[in-house]
Amino acid sequence: MSDQPIIRIATEEDVPTILQFIRELADYEKALHEVEATHESLLATLSFPGSPPKKGSTYTALIAPPETPDKPVGMALHFYNYSTWRSAPGIYLEDLYVQPASRGKGYGFRLLKFLAKEVLNIGGRKLEWSVLKWNEPSIKFYKSVGATAMEEWEKMMVDGEALTKLAADV
Repeated sequence: MSDQPIIRIATEEDVPTILQFIRELADYEKALHEVEATHESLLATLSFPGSPPKKGSTYTALIAPPETPDKPVGMALHFYNYSTWRSAPGIYLEDLYVQPASRGKGYGFRLLKFLAKEVLNIGGRKLEWSVLKWNEPSIKFYKSVGATAMEEWEKMMVDGEALTKLAADV
């Protein structure tokens, strides 16, 4: 048996684990009250191997220790995007999460390497994500793998009532 962690794309059977990780991450980010995801909503919106991609084609890579490959300890929920300036596809990492007891063992690094390889496999040019400004441990980790902050860019979002209002009368 290899001593490398097992990384695979999640299947429908993994939805309870994905939901657990989403809730754990939201709790860490002090936003558990904002989680709207349910088992049913994840089944309806995530894409899985062997099934037609859903709108948005969001996938989840799971990582597990080699000694317990059926017990994931982390995930990278991601989707494919496109850069007009680079005229190339890429991947947006929506969530990277490793359970606290498994941090510092290289699982987050291996998930990022997995996604970086996928970016290159699709002829892509960038892997990008957002991080909370107060999350110093994550920022330090991301910088250690060569990530750079996009200081001149401001993340923007429209949701809830503002999204409904914006979409009205189109």
